[in-house]
Amino acid sequence: MNIGGVGIGGDNPVRVQSMCNTDTRDVLATVAQIHQLAEAGCEIVRLAVPDEAAAAKLAAIREQSPVPLIADIHFDHRLALAALDAGFDGLRINPGNIGDEAKVDAVVRAAKERSTPIRIGVNGGSLEKDLLKQYGGPTPEAMVESGLRHVRMLEARGFHDIKISLKTSSVLKTMAAYRLMSEQVDYPLHIGITEAGTLVRGAVKSSVGLGILLHEGIGDTMRVSLTHDPVAEIGVAYEILRSLGLRERGPEIISCPTCGRTEIGLIELAERVEAALRGVEEVFTVAVMGCVVNGPGEAREADIGIAGGRDLGIIFRKGEVVRKVRGNANLLPEFMKEIDKFLEERRTD
Repeated sequence: MNIGGVGIGGDNPVRVQSMCNTDTRDVLATVAQIHQLAEAGCEIVRLAVPDEAAAAKLAAIREQSPVPLIADIHFDHRLALAALDAGFDGLRINPGNIGDEAKVDAVVRAAKERSTPIRIGVNGGSLEKDLLKQYGGPTPEAMVESGLRHVRMLEARGFHDIKISLKTSSVLKTMAAYRLMSEQVDYPLHIGITEAGTLVRGAVKSSVGLGILLHEGIGDTMRVSLTHDPVAEIGVAYEILRSLGLRERGPEIISCPTCGRTEIGLIELAERVEAALRGVEEVFTVAVMGCVVNGPGEAREADIGIAGGRDLGIIFRKGEVVRKVRGNANLLPEFMKEIDKFLEERRTD
């Protein structure tokens, strides 16, 4: 599958997606957030299209986007057609809820003409009433049956450029649903834990659920859903992928959890280093340690690191001290100078 030039499935890497939380009718704000997401490493962005006013802005947004865009459509097939006319690279719909057979035909025909993929998005909170009755609730089996029902509607119309998602706020139900679906279809799967929660809770739930699925080889695209700035979703997604050895982007920052020997504001220092390196794409390891005695040894495998003590910091590479820094206020600026020097050397090698 290809979404706006981004390969999905097969030998392609797991792709990182997110969704704007701006008002799609506000072109400037939406385009600005798309660029923020792209700079963070987001490869595909989804936009809500709630009404005709939003649909009227899609072409202007698409023209200014550096990454492929997917239109999220519910109930009104005209909005799907408008998104296709605007040049959107994908649709997220459920064919069964956009109208009668003729309306489904119109959307599928337009998508097929443009070679635009469709993602069937099943959500445990909005399953069909007959399936809820049949299965006794939003079970994994009910979610899979809902997804297959929509797949059949597209296949019956000769459409096979399909991606599927099966999301609930339950980690265990979501994993079970994806496992069942992966046994029944070969279509790419978009994985996520919906309504996962705020930054820490959502990151934990997503890391557990998506990490297990990815480790089992399930998942072609992913979104970490957080009640937070969507840019934060991208960092969490790449850390999940990095921890599994699936993808790397930007520096890996390791830091100690602090203890009674810590004599500097390590938490703030680590957070500031992380923020300063957010736009860097090169892959290397940075250590921020709170003890000059054990820090370099514990983080000897880091490409570059800093360990702070009482009014003294040492900067090291691969465990070897390269310089000392006096004054806690100087730790971050001097460390960033060393990182800039380190990156310049790497780029000229």
